[in-house]
Amino acid sequence: MNKLRKKLALFLALLILPINVLAYPSKVVLGGQNIGINISNDGVIVIGFYKLNGYFNKGSNEIKVGDTITKVNDTKISSIKELTSEIEKNIKDNKVTLTLIRNNKEYTTVLNLLKENNVYKTGLYVKDTIKGIGTISFINAENQSYGSLGHEVLESNSNKKIEVKTGYIFESSITGIDKSFNGSPGEKNAKFNSSNVLGTIEKNTIYGIYGKYNEPIDTSNLIEVANKDEVKVGKAYIYTVLKDKTVDKFEINITNINEYNKIKNISFEITDERLLNETGGIVQGMSGSPIVQNDKLCGAVTHVIIDNVKTGYGLFITTMLEESER
Repeated sequence: MNKLRKKLALFLALLILPINVLAYPSKVVLGGQNIGINISNDGVIVIGFYKLNGYFNKGSNEIKVGDTITKVNDTKISSIKELTSEIEKNIKDNKVTLTLIRNNKEYTTVLNLLKENNVYKTGLYVKDTIKGIGTISFINAENQSYGSLGHEVLESNSNKKIEVKTGYIFESSITGIDKSFNGSPGEKNAKFNSSNVLGTIEKNTIYGIYGKYNEPIDTSNLIEVANKDEVKVGKAYIYTVLKDKTVDKFEINITNINEYNKIKNISFEITDERLLNETGGIVQGMSGSPIVQNDKLCGAVTHVIIDNVKTGYGLFITTMLEESER
C-alpha cells in the first residue's frame, strides 16, 4: 500500500511540473520595410564542378553539390579565403584531403589538383556567402529582436539551408519590379546600401531569419498580435515596399486557414488592383511582408503559388514570435 501511495505521489508530482512557455509581447512594431540580407555560411558549400583534364573532379569519395567543406587536412576552415590558404599550405603530390558534411554526416575525400600558371585548380565551384532581399515582419520593442522572411534561406544552386556563421541586415530601396505571371514569379529589384547595417542575423530557420535590430525603434507604430484562432477567412491587408523605401498597404482575401500545416497556415489571394497592376501578383522579395486583419498582426507572406501567382501562403505570426524567443 505504501509503495502504491509513493508511486501515486510521484505520478502527481510529474503532472504538476511547470511547463516552459515561450513568452512574446502582445504588441510589436509592424514591419513591411525592405531589407538587404547578407549571411556567411559556417563552411564552404560546393555548388558545382568544372572539368580538369577533360573530366569532372569529384574526389576519391565522390563530392556532391550541397556538400559543405569544413576541413583541409584536418585544419578547420569556414570561408573560401581559408579554404584557398589551407589548400596552398597542405598540397602533397598535387593532392589534398578534404573533410565534408552531408546530411549531418562527416566524410573525407582525396582531391587531385591541377596546377596552371602557378595556380592550383580544384575543379569545384564553391560559395560561402549569400546575399538577397526580404521584408521585415515585426520588431519586438522590448528586446530589439526582429523576424523576417517566414521561411529559411537556401543556397539556390544546391537548395541547401545556410548555416549562419555571421550575418546582418542592411538598408535597401526598391528600384523596380519584374512582374509575376503564371508559371514564373517575378521579383523586386533593389539598390543596396550595405554600409548602413540595420541589425544582425543570428539564426536561419524554417520559420525565417531572426536577430537583433540595431536602429532606433518607433514605438508609435505598435500593433496588437492576433492569436491563431483569431485569424479568419475574409479581407485582410499586406504591408510591403514597391518603390524606394515607402511601405504601402494592399488588400488581400484570406481563403483558408490551416493551423495543422507547419509552414503554410494562411492561404490568400491578392485582390488589390494597384498591387496586381504593378507586380502581377506575389513577387520574390515580398517574403516576410506582414499580414494584418482587423487591425491585428496575424501572419507574414512566405510563398507564391507558381501556377497562380495572384495566390500564396502565409505563416502565423505567433509561430514567428515563438521562434524569435526560442
